Amino acid sequence: MQHQTRRLAPVTMAGVVIPLCLGLLLWSVWNQGGLPYVWMPLTALTPEEWYWPGTTLPRDWHGRAATTIYSGLVLAAIVYGVAKLGSWGLLARHFLEPYRPPVRAAITAGAALIALMFVWPEAFPLIDWDPLPIAMPVLYLAALVADDLAIFSSPLLTYTLYALITAAVLWPFARLGRWFDAVRSLLRSRGGPPATPVPGAPAPLSTWPGPRDAGQVQVADVLAGELLGGRMNEVDVARIRRRWERSRGDARRLAGFVDTVLRQGAAAWAHPSGDRDLPRRLAAHDLLLGQVRIGRAVAGERNPAAYRGAGVALDPAVLGTSMLVVGPPGGGPAGGLAAAAAEALTLQALTGACSVVAVGGPSAPYGPDAAYDVVVRLGDPASPYDLDLYGGLTGPDEAAALLAEGLAGDVESLDPRRAVTVLAQLLGPYRAVHGAFPPVPVLRELLEAGAGPLTALLDRLPADAAAMRRELEGRIRQAGGPADPGPLLADRLALLDRPAFADFFGAGTGAARPFSLDTVAHHPLRVRLELPEQGHEEASRLLARLVLAQFLAAARAAGRRSHFAGLVLDDATGALTGGTVRALQRLRTRDAGVVLGLRTLGDVPEPLHGPLLAAVGCRAALSGVTTWDGRGFAEAWGTEWVETEEVAHHTVFANQPMTRALHALRKRVTGKAVTTDAVTLKKVERERWSASELAHSVPPGHAVVSLTTVEGGHMPPVLVDLRA
Repeated sequence: MQHQTRRLAPVTMAGVVIPLCLGLLLWSVWNQGGLPYVWMPLTALTPEEWYWPGTTLPRDWHGRAATTIYSGLVLAAIVYGVAKLGSWGLLARHFLEPYRPPVRAAITAGAALIALMFVWPEAFPLIDWDPLPIAMPVLYLAALVADDLAIFSSPLLTYTLYALITAAVLWPFARLGRWFDAVRSLLRSRGGPPATPVPGAPAPLSTWPGPRDAGQVQVADVLAGELLGGRMNEVDVARIRRRWERSRGDARRLAGFVDTVLRQGAAAWAHPSGDRDLPRRLAAHDLLLGQVRIGRAVAGERNPAAYRGAGVALDPAVLGTSMLVVGPPGGGPAGGLAAAAAEALTLQALTGACSVVAVGGPSAPYGPDAAYDVVVRLGDPASPYDLDLYGGLTGPDEAAALLAEGLAGDVESLDPRRAVTVLAQLLGPYRAVHGAFPPVPVLRELLEAGAGPLTALLDRLPADAAAMRRELEGRIRQAGGPADPGPLLADRLALLDRPAFADFFGAGTGAARPFSLDTVAHHPLRVRLELPEQGHEEASRLLARLVLAQFLAAARAAGRRSHFAGLVLDDATGALTGGTVRALQRLRTRDAGVVLGLRTLGDVPEPLHGPLLAAVGCRAALSGVTTWDGRGFAEAWGTEWVETEEVAHHTVFANQPMTRALHALRKRVTGKAVTTDAVTLKKVERERWSASELAHSVPPGHAVVSLTTVEGGHMPPVLVDLRA
């Protein structure tokens, strides 16, 4: 969670100042010999011959050592008592808490230097004061143990004691400033010291141990030389390793692998586009694992202990369960998550591991067009590609089902089966006559046509097309009736029958090449589909719904694939219907998945809120969601059993005057009354994240994310810093 600095109460500051003044007063009086009876423990524990009779004045070096050690113990007791009463540790942690680790370490190092000035003043030329009894008591204690002052003639022993004393003084400052964590972080940022080879340890990956252990030493040497020579990047490594895993168990494939590597080196099996990397990267990727980093779990109490401070990443095993991202606009509704997922899939497509379709408006965060093989700009005459309205299908029933989903899937008053039937009654006969499905203007005319134009089409049907004749005759009987869905479908289709789309959807008048979405199920393509925005919002929603339906159908219909198929839709407003939500869950077994972004769950019909959250395996609630959206996430994430601790503070009332006086002094110093605590532990069931917490406790730049893999592994909802 977002860090908030707590404000210290004024009584806490008073509790620091008062013990400090008392400690200085006690030490001053001690140095002047004004405290009676304090030497009695010393004289009781040490021989009398060390002192002059009747006094504590030292007779020889033994007495001087004992009194010095005793003074050091008194000073330690005073400092400990003052620090305990004054809450020095709490105060220091309070002021150091807002600072970053390097600044925190620097501040405590300065404080440690000041402390060393009081321990070793002779080491600082400009300082002229007597040292505190810290070093000398330790040195005298060593002499008493050895019973000989001559031990300090040994430089080794002397400097060893000096080092131990200095380390003891620095230790509390090092703990407070977390010096060791700062040093480890610095070493990690600089790459750390070079690793020394350990006998029996696995060979480094740069030597290509897989082919080498399999006896292909020449192949391993070629690949290692390409890597060390800078001619191979991580995309090449991931691509060739993937090909090796597929070839190692088959002798024929293995021979082809060896021959290709020896001839082409790092360029072996390069992507058909010739690209071996993206023009630019915005996220952190690990291509050997196929992961992209999206942030770091916050090291706060709200997250489970096992996930605090851990990095969070996405990969095809996670995206295979599909992902829903809900949050207000800000770099796109899905924000950096959609951008990271699209960039990861486009990068992995270069290794042959996946295909990707990135759908969104011109402002969608999908990177430059150079990162894609196919760019479809619907409504732009300069677009090099056109979109096949029927998804590359040839069967009229399947094409009618996809087209009905796109045209009227969001119309609650229309039965989807009736829409499919009407479209199939027209698509089948038209294809039987013309050999292709009708373009948008022609299909619109057929839907609006009465019995006369449809009868003309019926007369052109071949005599042996009895089934198509029955279909069209049924359509002629329904045309113009009160329950005819044809006019409604024609009105929806009119959104695409506009001058801006005159050269698209198979019109054949432009230079754009037709692109069918089912291609991504067979080839590792990178597709960018740009939807129109200004003036065509309803058409964009219709097209998004159609593209999503086509992708889901292509992913389900394709046979066994060797690559993952992913779709990223940064704004799924209006694209989700009952049919697409039901189809989402079936993608888990088809090696495919989608990433859907929504500004709010209100952009989806309310009856679909629960089924949508249940259909996706990965959910992300961005900062700024409403309590209505949070309620859906809270129900999807469920509850957990937690152990709570209730502490009841009971004030202690003293009967004796002296006790009451001590209690009053303690309250004045610490700011707290003397109490006894009654602790009650119990287990309660509560929501993992409540709707109110999701709406008000998620800081900007953060999200609550839960992930699930296709194998069933899952990560509970965790607060993630998307900027880390």
